[in-house]
Amino acid sequence: MTRTYPVLQELNPGRAQATSADSLASLIWLTLGAFAIGTEGFMIAGLLPALARDLNVGLPAAGHLVTAFSLAYAIGAPVMAVLTAGLERRRLLVVAMGGFALGNLLAALAPSYAGLLAARLLLALSAASFMPAASGYAAALGGPERRGRALSTVTTGLTLAIIAGVPLGVLVGQGFGWRATFFGVAGLAVFSLLGILIRLPRQRPGVTAGLGERLALAKRRDILGVLVTSVLTVAGTFTVYTYLSVFIAGVGGLGPQALAPILLGFGLASAVGTQLSGSAADRCGARSIVIVGGGLALLAYLAFSLSAALEPARAMLVLLPAILIWGFASWGLITAQQARLVALAPALAPISLSMNSSAIYLGSAMGAAAGAVVIANGAVERLGWVAAGFAVAALLSVLLSGSNTSAEGNGGGDGFSSEASP
Repeated sequence: MTRTYPVLQELNPGRAQATSADSLASLIWLTLGAFAIGTEGFMIAGLLPALARDLNVGLPAAGHLVTAFSLAYAIGAPVMAVLTAGLERRRLLVVAMGGFALGNLLAALAPSYAGLLAARLLLALSAASFMPAASGYAAALGGPERRGRALSTVTTGLTLAIIAGVPLGVLVGQGFGWRATFFGVAGLAVFSLLGILIRLPRQRPGVTAGLGERLALAKRRDILGVLVTSVLTVAGTFTVYTYLSVFIAGVGGLGPQALAPILLGFGLASAVGTQLSGSAADRCGARSIVIVGGGLALLAYLAFSLSAALEPARAMLVLLPAILIWGFASWGLITAQQARLVALAPALAPISLSMNSSAIYLGSAMGAAAGAVVIANGAVERLGWVAAGFAVAALLSVLLSGSNTSAEGNGGGDGFSSEASP
């Protein structure tokens, strides 16, 4: 018999029914927390050259800061979900955001590469605890009628981080040093923590799937196929994204000042892709959107590779539109992948979506590690080819999974819950 996993329940039944605008407005503190987490997680790529110089390590070693964070998140998310299953939800959110604030302070004050690496591991585990809990809290507070709106309030923080937080973090890093960016994110985290503590009501935990149940679901061939696609897709993205600053300097001849506007364009394209892919999946089938998006990403990676043969000025004429297409496609793919999982097993969506989050961060770790190997061999222009290889493998995994089913035609149902957020 299929076991369902309900969203969390409010300690005060009266507050659990609250679906007023004021109740949802209080979720802005979770949005701020997600914004801080997204900004820290993605801005690191733009800071790698400065980090490497200041800490006296090579660029590939600096890239391992991304690999370590992503791997810790991928493994830590399901483990932390089980370990914290019995904690009252507001307390968990406060502790997780407190750990995130502390991690940023330790990163800002890190005297060495090892110290910064340790701080990033703490940041990963804190983020892996906060994001699923924040999504679940929002879903419960919003109730069935406003669950989607409540969830989008939280995920908006990640979207805003990609659009504004990352370019701003890069600008702060260039103007005041990379340590200033971590101090800034620590301030955001403390602000979010205080808002959660003061404005949000307590909430009792719901049922959490154990590690055994998660592994059992992963044995389903259709679910496993989608998860493999997520890993490969994100691996391609982070092969280039982690070292984008190095790539545009080496191939496009642009200085550090060009990185922030390019990341802004990437973020805007990503936001558009995320919004459009959901409705497109409803109309055309999520699997079809993954194929189209994967094809667009592949074309972008090939453009990256081929631009390396051009002089810098002409290379940028190819790279700039390719970066926009890449942002549009790569983030839209994540939404479509979530829709596929919800459609394949609606009652088990909380588990499958949390597993997809782990798959996303595993792919991030793989991509950053692959990019580090390319950079270590002095072949920055080959990043696009490696990313294209991941994209081809991802497309093959989708094509081999069979045709669109009626289930994959829409996200349907009540699938989103406590562990849906990456």
